[in-house]
Amino acid sequence: MPGSVFAHGDTVDLRTIEEADLDVLRDAVNDPRVRTTIGMRTPKNTAQEREWLEEYVTDEDHVDLAIAADGETVGVVGLGPTDHPAGSAELGIWVAPEHWGNGYATDAARTMTDYAFDTLRKHRVTARVFDGNDASRRVWEKLGYTHEAVHRDAHFHSGDYVDVHYYAVLEDEWRSRSPGSTDG
Repeated sequence: MPGSVFAHGDTVDLRTIEEADLDVLRDAVNDPRVRTTIGMRTPKNTAQEREWLEEYVTDEDHVDLAIAADGETVGVVGLGPTDHPAGSAELGIWVAPEHWGNGYATDAARTMTDYAFDTLRKHRVTARVFDGNDASRRVWEKLGYTHEAVHRDAHFHSGDYVDVHYYAVLEDEWRSRSPGSTDG
């Protein structure tokens, strides 16, 4: 496992993204099953993944971490901006298809939401999901995020306009759920 562990979840570790992760990340984000869920329209090669690592991951306005399960990189979770004046941040996540169905996205999202409220002193954490990505919608709903809005035909991919669903949780809502709860 290349990076240092930053946070432990129940089933995953969130660790720093390192150069050794680039091939795994490149392959996953180019997979159509991932690409369409994160809004990526163009292919990414290793040099572009390296540029993302050097410019975006190292930007202190965002926290991007590899999701690792059993020592293997299975996805990425990101949060930003870290210094928003209203105390808001957006959480994004993806898991490689061969690791779907194991609860890794839910555990990583829960761990990162805890970090947002406990360490970064956020007041509100948001997430957005493209229509048709029912698994991601279930993650946010399971964690107690509220479905706040639908922006109709707000994203274009695979030849169609799709709705974008917006979710959010406030700090007091997050803290009021029962310890260890995954159902809000």
